[in-house]
Amino acid sequence: MKLKKKFEVFPFINGALLVLIGLVSLFPVYYVFAVSFTDPTEYLSKSFVLFPEHWTLVSYRYLLSNNSFMVATGNSLFLATVGTALSLMVTASLAYALSRKRFFGRRAILLLVLFTTLFNPGIIPAYMLVRNLGLINSIWSLIIPALSSGWYVILMRGFFDSIPSELEDASRIDGCQDAGLFFRIVLPLSMPALAAFGLFYAVGYWNTYFSAIIYVNDFHKQPLQVLLQNMLIESSTAMSGEAAAAINAEQKLPPETLKMAAVVIATAPIVMVYPFLQKHFAKGAMMGSIKA
Repeated sequence: MKLKKKFEVFPFINGALLVLIGLVSLFPVYYVFAVSFTDPTEYLSKSFVLFPEHWTLVSYRYLLSNNSFMVATGNSLFLATVGTALSLMVTASLAYALSRKRFFGRRAILLLVLFTTLFNPGIIPAYMLVRNLGLINSIWSLIIPALSSGWYVILMRGFFDSIPSELEDASRIDGCQDAGLFFRIVLPLSMPALAAFGLFYAVGYWNTYFSAIIYVNDFHKQPLQVLLQNMLIESSTAMSGEAAAAINAEQKLPPETLKMAAVVIATAPIVMVYPFLQKHFAKGAMMGSIKA
């Protein structure tokens, strides 16, 4: 009886702790959301705003009407869409070739891919490579060096291995060549894996920051995360001229409300896309990892 009572108490305590941890984790998200919609005069009159009395969209209207913010958002959207599409194409093509047993030299290439997951060339060799390719101060310097990931190639190769070989034999009997087999048979069956790794790539490109600071000097070609970092700097004198002008405009809005609104806008696209890919997320990642 005592053991039974202990097992009945444990789920209650465990559930209460999980709820508490969840609330603590969600509190910063709610605070950012609340401050972004807080009226500027109300925020200036209070030191801490948790439940705004007056909700307003003035910070969002200012950011969405600001040219520098819209340019940075457009750059991040370009990275997330074009970069993700190219990365999926390169990763899927390489993984499919490495999954075919009749592909000559696939073991050597697979070892080279595995080598890239264990050893990183470093910042200086990567910069020299980008410079020699003539990609400095180009938005393509944020896409081409990150086109593929060795770990994603290995996982997707495992997913392709899980596709029955009988489908390939049947398609070849019907006269389907390698390209047709890949685009008509393999890719449609690999949608869970493509959705999972596409989400990985999209989040990575959308959050591009460090490589943009190294390779891109033109303010108009930098992604949104760099602009957000400039906005989070306490002193406006430390910012670049255009970034400071983006904050210290004629409208005397509190920098904090602008920062919170910018964070909401920056995270909203990923938050909206994730629910549609969630059903494929775990399935695609797990099937590839199990077979690999």
